[in-house]
Amino acid sequence: MPSPFPGMDPYLEDHALWPDVHSSLITYIREELQAKIRPSYVARIGERIELAQVHKGYIPDVSIVKPPRVLREAAVYAGDSIVDEPQTHLLFDEERRVPYIEIIQRETGEVVTLIEVLSSSNKIGDGREQYLQKQADLLATPVSLVEIDLLREGKPTTLARQVAITQPPDWRYVVSVSRGGQRNRLEVYPFGIRDRLPRCRIPLRSPDPDVVLDLPAVFARCYDVGGYDLTIDYTKPPPGDLSEEELTWLRSQLDAWHAAASQAS
Repeated sequence: MPSPFPGMDPYLEDHALWPDVHSSLITYIREELQAKIRPSYVARIGERIELAQVHKGYIPDVSIVKPPRVLREAAVYAGDSIVDEPQTHLLFDEERRVPYIEIIQRETGEVVTLIEVLSSSNKIGDGREQYLQKQADLLATPVSLVEIDLLREGKPTTLARQVAITQPPDWRYVVSVSRGGQRNRLEVYPFGIRDRLPRCRIPLRSPDPDVVLDLPAVFARCYDVGGYDLTIDYTKPPPGDLSEEELTWLRSQLDAWHAAASQAS
């Protein structure tokens, strides 16, 4: 069954779901583009390694190395307290493999465009600083950068943070495109919860024309294959802050979705 919403489904921003959504988006964006860029270009999935740092909202590996003692009543002897013994844990930084998409010119083997789908780790704490450094390094090259941000959580991190976006006034998500050799201009696709996802221009190497990334089609495939209609509890509010107007619209969409599901069954 399709998503209840015409664009981004805010329920998919849940931390428990997003890693699966992120991997699916990367896979199906590559699939969507591959047929359009052959035979001169090839889209491939690359990975970089980041540390999921403790205290920054990421998930660490945890090991209990000293078991707890049985708690007992604290007693005072000669002015000294007997303190309950805690559990002792060791926290380890976890390596996270973060996928992205490279469009490579087949004849030369050079990367011409990099496509990033942001996660929460790219928008919070040290992970954001790491991403911004990578972003700055890439801008010093002729490689085009496409950033897809479908998360409301965290600080603005894509290059779109550098411009004033006024339309639509209720935008929550954004796709930005910085073309290699044209860093003085930025193409942005802002959209809100009530808007469909954009169909974006993906630059190749001049004089080859842009190709179109059909994000609505990619998202629909992710939702269908992921079976999210079977796992999301739409009776609860979505994660993150939404305005009362947005929540009212959300409920109306869900009412219509449930009614359609009942008629279909």
